[in-house]
Amino acid sequence: MKYTDEEIELLDAVEQNDPETVDFDNEALKVMAADTLEYMNEKKQISINLKRSDLDYIKQRAKDIGISYQSIIQSLVHNYSTNKLDLKL
Repeated sequence: MKYTDEEIELLDAVEQNDPETVDFDNEALKVMAADTLEYMNEKKQISINLKRSDLDYIKQRAKDIGISYQSIIQSLVHNYSTNKLDLKL
């Protein structure tokens, strides 16, 4: 893993038990938190090729439970990316 110069400086300070303290800025933290939440919830449109039979099955399951098939696909991807679902190949 490559570290930025700032990250290396921070790691060195922590290892030497000499971190620099900074004033607490609640407003800046609120802005950073809002920016982070916006990024985490931002969606990106993609194109994906699926087997027709898989898509038909997902669409039927979605119809049966009353949600969109896109929601099922989003949920599968999210659960995989957050280690809540294992992929078996």
